[in-house]
Amino acid sequence: MKKVVLFFLAAVPVTVLLLVAAVNPPSVSAVPSYARQTGLACSGCHYAPPELNPAGRRFKLTGYVDRGDETKTVKAEGGKSRAPLDLLASLPLSVMLEASYTNLKSPIPSTQNGNFEFPQDISLFLSGAWTSKVGSFLQVTYDVHDTSFSMDNTDIRYANKTKLSGRELVYGLDLNNNPTVEDLWNDTPAWGYPWIESDFAPVPGATPIINGPLAQDVAGIGAYAMWNSHLYLDVAAYRSEHVGGAQPNPGTGFAYNIRGLAPYWRLAWQQSGAKTQFELGTYGMHMHTTPGAITGLEDEYTDAAVDTQIDQTVFRKDVVSLRGTFIHENSDLLYTFFTLGAAARAPHHLNTVMANAEYHYGNRLTGTFGWFDTSGTSDPTLFASAPISGFLNGNPQSAGYIGNLSYWPWQNLQLAAQYTGYTRFNGGSTNYDGAGRNASSNNTVYLDIKFLF
Repeated sequence: MKKVVLFFLAAVPVTVLLLVAAVNPPSVSAVPSYARQTGLACSGCHYAPPELNPAGRRFKLTGYVDRGDETKTVKAEGGKSRAPLDLLASLPLSVMLEASYTNLKSPIPSTQNGNFEFPQDISLFLSGAWTSKVGSFLQVTYDVHDTSFSMDNTDIRYANKTKLSGRELVYGLDLNNNPTVEDLWNDTPAWGYPWIESDFAPVPGATPIINGPLAQDVAGIGAYAMWNSHLYLDVAAYRSEHVGGAQPNPGTGFAYNIRGLAPYWRLAWQQSGAKTQFELGTYGMHMHTTPGAITGLEDEYTDAAVDTQIDQTVFRKDVVSLRGTFIHENSDLLYTFFTLGAAARAPHHLNTVMANAEYHYGNRLTGTFGWFDTSGTSDPTLFASAPISGFLNGNPQSAGYIGNLSYWPWQNLQLAAQYTGYTRFNGGSTNYDGAGRNASSNNTVYLDIKFLF
């Protein structure tokens, strides 16, 4: 991965890289409250946040409840008139501050380029054991643009253990607000690459529903199990939540409003050795929705995906990680086509490929290079032309690459530089929006600093 280092030295002036040491960060799953609870440094569960190592996947699987020998707790024995009590002696709170700098190759018309956000985000985490079998990763984030707090990624788990055919069976229940946020690996959308992202740089307009559009806008409950540390199964059902909307939830005015229940499934096999961890799996979701309404015809989405992750120790503590996922989405947009007239046809499909390779130089430095491609059914009505965000001839294809260099001088401080390059954007490489903007105009230099306490 030496090429990644050379890539960034060419793309970002060294003086700017030095400047980022004072300004920037985004969402992570490594929070100091877990370190305080377990007595382990962040590297005890992560190759580099948010990428989990085998110990981190085990910690999440078993409900975020493992504790160090010196962890102070409050306990009381149960009896006929009193339920047992098992609490951490202090509230497991953490704070994250993130700041960033974003520069596009060509500025968005009528806006300045080279934007600082200080802060970009401020997050509070309630992360750790609630009882001996219930724990959480619960994030509330302050949005500096809306000047308000809102729910971010949330994962609350109950876990227990038993034996099946003489082998360990870990099983549990999970409550979350983002399909795949409950997953143990870093090749599925919620915790997948890129780990950081600008909140205003243009992004492709077509993506499967499981790849972000439902994040923090749904509530799901499911059951999961891991047998013999090899076979993993997770099933869940989701409903629309619409945090910030009126209550009782009217369901109107939202791009996606789940009709009934939306099932989610996950099946994976993992194999672990002294130096190699391997995972191969599948996941998906099926959803009915009536955009902006709760009656009438329904749009239907079915996403099915395959994924794999390989972590290989190559020299002392250095690790190479290879990850990839392919998502195929079939959609039948009956409501959008017949009622809204916002599509030229009802059946559509999208194919999305995301792959990346990462070199972990100990737990201080990582270099990652990723590639992505989304293609599908052309529809000039659904994928209309417009400045910046529009599509060329209704073509949803976007493709490009992302390089990232991240440095942890301390395990609760991350300095990162990232470059995103587009070979196609919303259907074209040149003049994709009909207003003279090229795909490469959206190439982005993003510098980020993140501090957690």
